[in-house]
Amino acid sequence: MTNSTGVEGVENLSDAAWLQNPGLYTLGGYHQQSRSYQMYFPVPLQKVGLQDQLTMDSYGTDTVKDLDQTSEEEYATQSKLIKEFITIPSIDKAWIFNSGSGPQAMVAMSQANLLANKRRKFMLSGHISKESSNLSVNFHWAPFPVEMTGASAFAPSPSGLKLLVVRNPDDKESPTKFEIWSSSQLEKEFHIPQKVHGSVYVDGCGEVEHIKGVPRSISVGQVVWSPSSKGVAEYLVFAGWLGDKRKFGIKYCYNRPCSIYAIKFRDASSGSDEPKDDAKEAFPIHNLTKSISSGFSPLFSKDGKFLLFLSAKTAVDSGAHWGTESLHKINWPSDGKLSESTDIVDLIPVVNCPDDGCFPGLYVTGLLSDPWLSDGHTLMLSSYWHSCRVILSLNMLSGELSRASPNDSDCSWSVLALDGDDIVAVCSSPVSVPEIKYGKKVVDPAGRPSWQWLDIQNPIFKSSEKVTSGLSSLEFKILKVPISNVSECLTKGAKKPIEAIYVSSSKSKENGICDPLAVIVHGGPHSIAPCSFSKTLAYLSSIGYSLLIVNYRGSLGFGEDALQSLPGKVGSQDVNDVLSAVDHAVEMGLADPSRITVLGGSHGGFLTTHLIGQAPNKFVAAAARNPVCNLASMVGITDIPDWCFFEAYGDRTRYTEAPSPEDMSRFHQMSPISHISKVKTPTLFLLGTMDLRVPISNGIQYVRALKEKGIEVKVLVFPNDNHPLDRPQTDYESFLNIAVWFNKYCKL
Repeated sequence: MTNSTGVEGVENLSDAAWLQNPGLYTLGGYHQQSRSYQMYFPVPLQKVGLQDQLTMDSYGTDTVKDLDQTSEEEYATQSKLIKEFITIPSIDKAWIFNSGSGPQAMVAMSQANLLANKRRKFMLSGHISKESSNLSVNFHWAPFPVEMTGASAFAPSPSGLKLLVVRNPDDKESPTKFEIWSSSQLEKEFHIPQKVHGSVYVDGCGEVEHIKGVPRSISVGQVVWSPSSKGVAEYLVFAGWLGDKRKFGIKYCYNRPCSIYAIKFRDASSGSDEPKDDAKEAFPIHNLTKSISSGFSPLFSKDGKFLLFLSAKTAVDSGAHWGTESLHKINWPSDGKLSESTDIVDLIPVVNCPDDGCFPGLYVTGLLSDPWLSDGHTLMLSSYWHSCRVILSLNMLSGELSRASPNDSDCSWSVLALDGDDIVAVCSSPVSVPEIKYGKKVVDPAGRPSWQWLDIQNPIFKSSEKVTSGLSSLEFKILKVPISNVSECLTKGAKKPIEAIYVSSSKSKENGICDPLAVIVHGGPHSIAPCSFSKTLAYLSSIGYSLLIVNYRGSLGFGEDALQSLPGKVGSQDVNDVLSAVDHAVEMGLADPSRITVLGGSHGGFLTTHLIGQAPNKFVAAAARNPVCNLASMVGITDIPDWCFFEAYGDRTRYTEAPSPEDMSRFHQMSPISHISKVKTPTLFLLGTMDLRVPISNGIQYVRALKEKGIEVKVLVFPNDNHPLDRPQTDYESFLNIAVWFNKYCKL
């Protein structure tokens, strides 16, 4: 059967492709005689670990060829193992409440549901017991979690006595449901018609009403209530994104101008606690951050005297889709009367060039709903610090910023909730699954706080034996890689070494033989690959691959100078940084130069396809997920055309809806397709038909060019996936095929 997309060389996969026999699962492959991709790899369901009652999109077939026994066994073996990794639960959020019997914990978790192709959400509760004598702590979890079937979001009330559950509809006609539960029953339920509001995603809880006075040109989010006080007007405070002539894509893009707004909800002068009558004139809306180009994540101090907010002004002002953030505050009037102008105070300014070992700048994107210690002026937050995520403590009075997570840890830490002055956090690394840690506050003689970190006696979940065995021999370290071709025009921060996370098995050292190396390049480019657990990368490590995860210049976590050194030089500086990291690993004896592969998505796919063109003899196999292959063909159809201009020129003012011939020439020159004539590397492409960020035609054009040259390629198309390719079955299918593809050329 030839492909149903009408594109030669493309294998069209549904959620997973199924033959008419429901007991066979088709993996697809290349048909040598017809030179096209066909679904002729039937694998018994028992071998891939799924069940035949699964309902998916169905594709028939005219020609079915059997796998050779070796290939069939490999797919079957790998599919069983990757399922074990894909279904490891994630710890998403946590809340701590104080009750008469002591502190109670509520943890929101999620897990891939391969059968339904969705994330299964569930909640686990328990109480916390502490032994002050030996500083031990234990979480006594309920015997079983509670699955939040059909829930889009849920959040407990501050007291922990009520639970809000939001159920978004599966169709365009049914209402969105808001449910308020007590400990034993459903107390209230609201149905919101589609004509009033579509699907709802919430950060907190409250009554649903339409608020007049907010212009339609403002996209509203992150709503919080102003402090409530008798005789004082009550406001809704929120972040608002202004739409210009055209609304660009906003996901992963913090360079969209936004402000903190306030609109009165209840007027104290009316003598009523009721909101303003819709029939009357709307209250005026106040822009509280007119003097700054970006403001989001509003948060009131514990005493209600000031309003905190984050800013991505470096991204908005420069054009980079993400940048080093800053933290600010505004005094909130005690009488509830807002003035036309507000003084914005800097709490954490932008860091351009951090000194060695010092705070590299803020990269946080959001704050806890209640991040305050009991003193009311110490704020806890999580941020990237080079290749790690750390927990920070900020004293609002002294301005002192310190690291609360262990200074000597290369793992990634995120604060989940506060238990008084103690911290409940999640910690993970590339070789260890997420675990809950408990930080006990201690104070030194000078009055400075720090936290003593404890393992909880009862872990929140236990990994399967296969996962535990696969991770048991793995270890990791962060490599400092000197950059090559240092230019005099570079800023000081852009001349510093980059970092690469190296993951390997201790067994390879014992044998004196290097495992094959998979080079991992993140997207963005202004993003980061942190030292945290990745299920799919851990799976690759467990089957015998060392990993080199490169944070090239332009990544978050290293200061604004290093980040801003990349725009205008994509396809050269970032490519050279990755090649420097690979050469550094080879020189250290960490990699066999004859068995190196490369994997990346989005801008990481841009780098992957650049690398196989600019270094055609370096990589034995490659895999690219929704890659940017040709900026010239992407700019007219992507939802972020400004990204193409900024990364190509390093200048946001160059953007236009009508690119000139000179623009198109530069786009082509800086794209992987300009190096297509040199490519030799067999490459696997994974593409999502619904991708608006990097439309599928970008990858298809590159695939056709490779086929024209006779380069071996394989293409998997996921008709119902968009840019991240992160639905459970897609994740499973993608990395199963990546593993088999790499194994083939590394002779693993």
